[in-house]
Amino acid sequence: MTAVLVSLPVAWAQVWTTPLAELAPAFTLFVHERDNYDPKSINYVLSFRPPTGLLKSLPNLKVAFSLGAGVDGFLADGDYPRQVPLVRLVDHGLSRDMTHYIVMHTLIFHRDQRAYDAHQREGQWRQALPARRTEDTRVGILGLGEIGTLAATRLRDLDFAVAGWSRNRKEVPGIQSFAGNAELDAFLNRSDILVCVLPLTPETRGILNRETFAKLPHGAFVINVARGGHLIEDDLIAAIDEGRLAGAVLDVFQHEPLAQSSPLWTHPRITITPHIAALSDPRAVARAAIEGIARHERGEALENRVDLSRGY
Repeated sequence: MTAVLVSLPVAWAQVWTTPLAELAPAFTLFVHERDNYDPKSINYVLSFRPPTGLLKSLPNLKVAFSLGAGVDGFLADGDYPRQVPLVRLVDHGLSRDMTHYIVMHTLIFHRDQRAYDAHQREGQWRQALPARRTEDTRVGILGLGEIGTLAATRLRDLDFAVAGWSRNRKEVPGIQSFAGNAELDAFLNRSDILVCVLPLTPETRGILNRETFAKLPHGAFVINVARGGHLIEDDLIAAIDEGRLAGAVLDVFQHEPLAQSSPLWTHPRITITPHIAALSDPRAVARAAIEGIARHERGEALENRVDLSRGY
């Protein structure tokens, strides 16, 4: 018997268990906090953010699978059993949708669409000067993993001057590569539009802060689609209000749902969306988990295994 535990808010569980049951009817599925199960029977776990201590309580756990691209929800558990492999989701559809979001908001800022939206509301016919040449608009991608690389190449193909920053140097045709802390300042200095798609680790937490914003060109624009923990929200508001930054688009926040009292809701130069830049497709997730379990059962190496020492 292959026993799989799904740890999610119970109201969401059926969305994920239905494709699993259809595609792998031999699995025995349990939902944490809904079903009774013997912790000793559980072989595999699927989750976004399992409760602290849950995985440690499963003595025969073989592999944990993330239902999304990020794994910080697992690593936030100080009791995560380090001998248990953790697998992150890599899905082209997820990467594609995130790229759509990044490209869309890059173009909205580049073409000054928000100003024209305001003109429409005011009933004004105003033809502004042409936007800055695309070739002269420098986009910087913080994080050149699966999603960052795809977004970088799509923006490159639209003729933006694109660079990426990552821990190790990446070779992507047409993309200028910056690597390591020694080259971060140079990367920031040339980024008119800064896009964050970094994994959230102790090293990257709070990387979008006052000091970072001060190193960007005057009037730069920030897009954060990674994790809310990357951004110091008060620093962002201050940088915009001081005129250092032109504005920002945020899809992720330090606390979600975003509190109604947050000034981000009403700031005229900040666009917010409710963590929808890319949503995991339950059937794609189910297929990836089933294949991962099959590989493990065959004794093969797991694909997309997380390096727990690095956090991604």
